[in-house]
Amino acid sequence: MTNRWWNNHYIFAVVVVVVVAIAVAVVVKVVSVVVVVVVVVVVVVGVAVIVEVVVVVVVAVMKIGVEAVV
Repeated sequence: MTNRWWNNHYIFAVVVVVVVAIAVAVVVKVVSVVVVVVVVVVVVVGVAVIVEVVVVVVVAVMKIGVEAVV
């Protein structure tokens, strides 16, 4: 009886370990995907902001230049 009990718990332990391993793998995959998405979004937003700032500065400089010439 004790032997059977031990075997059942051994199988249970193996199942738990496998499930935990799969869960960890899935979480790592999801987290890595989320991190990549966040990085891409941050880069895109950052580039958009930089482009906007550059455009504003260029337009302002051109306006000042035009006013100075006129």
